[in-house]
Amino acid sequence: MAVTGDIRAGIIDVHAHWLPRDLLALPPGSPLGGLNDRDGDLYLGDLPLSFPTAAMTDIETVVADTVKAGLGARVISAPPFAFPVHAPEQADDYITAYNEQLAQAVSSTDGTLVGLGLVRLDDVAAARRQLTRLAALDGVAGVAVPPLAHGHSYGAGVMREVLGVAAGLGLAVLVHPMQLPRPEWADHYLVNLIGNPVESTTAVASVLLDGVLEELPDLRICFVHGGGCAPSLIGRWEHGWRSRADVRRGSSRPPAESFARLYFDTITHDPEVLRLLRAHAAPERIVCGSDYPFDMAQPDPVGFALAGGMDAATLEANGRAFLGIGS
Repeated sequence: MAVTGDIRAGIIDVHAHWLPRDLLALPPGSPLGGLNDRDGDLYLGDLPLSFPTAAMTDIETVVADTVKAGLGARVISAPPFAFPVHAPEQADDYITAYNEQLAQAVSSTDGTLVGLGLVRLDDVAAARRQLTRLAALDGVAGVAVPPLAHGHSYGAGVMREVLGVAAGLGLAVLVHPMQLPRPEWADHYLVNLIGNPVESTTAVASVLLDGVLEELPDLRICFVHGGGCAPSLIGRWEHGWRSRADVRRGSSRPPAESFARLYFDTITHDPEVLRLLRAHAAPERIVCGSDYPFDMAQPDPVGFALAGGMDAATLEANGRAFLGIGS
């Protein structure tokens, strides 16, 4: 873990996004048309993202907005459409450029920002090289990854091995959905409103039911948006695990036990859902999140978390623990 200096005291927002202007074209193979600035506003292809370009690209703007939000520090990672999953074998230069610029950016903020880098998920050797470099970069505490890639999650294969490398290097892992399209979600922004929670839920189930935490007890992994639908399904998974051999064949511990070892952010947009998450997750594993600067962000991440029954000292301690930073 390469956050060698301290970070600012206060609540840590573990879920925010940043991308430098020279990487707005997105990784090779991206089908989305790249990001572009139009009169100060950011677009994805021809789709307006409804926030200023500077909020995604300008570190001074991100720092100012972090302080304005009443946060001690903010953890920035690439937006999900910058994940190198479409042509990963061509994305090494993009990944290197992002990770190095991320380290330079966060290191200039006197502990206000911490970074989570990018990594390939198709090749263990390439991922190991990239994660090893990340672990040596000042101000970088881990990596951000999608819940799914090429039809797989983290139960087996390369993606599971990548988690093992990250755990061995002491890197935090933030799992962020990608809005994978489906025909029935074509309207009403359902690709986000339904798709994002479902992607996260699938990855949580994969980690729990395939025994990832049993193999990797030191893994620090956080699922954003309150874990998607997982808090409302953990009872169903628990029943299935106890009732069916095919459900429990990959894990020796019941899902609820392992669920308490996962980190989750507070972005639920509903105090009752946050209360449900708190009923199932361990109190020391819930961290503040915002999804800054997107329009689906929690506009007052501190106020929402505190109103939901969390306290500032616990949120700060939890954020530091996730990042592997001492208090």
